[in-house]
Amino acid sequence: EGFLVPVTTVAAKRAGIGQLLKLWGGTLAANLAGGWLIMWLIVTAFPKLHATTVESAGHYATAPISAETIALGVLGGMTITLMTRMQHGTDSVPGKIAAAVAGAFLLAGLQMFHSILDSLLIFGALATGTAPFGYLDWLGWFGYTVVANMVGGLGLVTLLRLIRSKDRLEDERSAAS
Repeated sequence: EGFLVPVTTVAAKRAGIGQLLKLWGGTLAANLAGGWLIMWLIVTAFPKLHATTVESAGHYATAPISAETIALGVLGGMTITLMTRMQHGTDSVPGKIAAAVAGAFLLAGLQMFHSILDSLLIFGALATGTAPFGYLDWLGWFGYTVVANMVGGLGLVTLLRLIRSKDRLEDERSAAS
């Protein structure tokens, strides 16, 4: 997950901003390219899923920017970052699985907006050749969704975690000196 762990690493001065931006850029490109390929394979292998994929993706790709869609993006960013926090907070494999299932249920079940996860669904719909929307529609949706995800994941989870852990970070910095 690209918010909680890498940002706290930068805050602890174990990595720099340039390294964080490189990680984010590479991860973004790899997730989108790999996701496009996987979704192309899926819709090619399972043509019976075309109509469902296009219908489901339409919820995201055609959503206009509004208070509702921004809120769904902020909640999506919070959910995935909280899931990461829960997974890093335990050594229990069943606990990590429970966090992943809960996060997936919230994201998919409540149709929250997550820029990467939902892009894959949109790419699948586009790969069918029957979607009533295109890559420019995806790009417009992706642009505001990635910002909303960052507000939720960075601003409302990671920043609050850093503020709460400020003393611990200072102790770690002192010990490393």
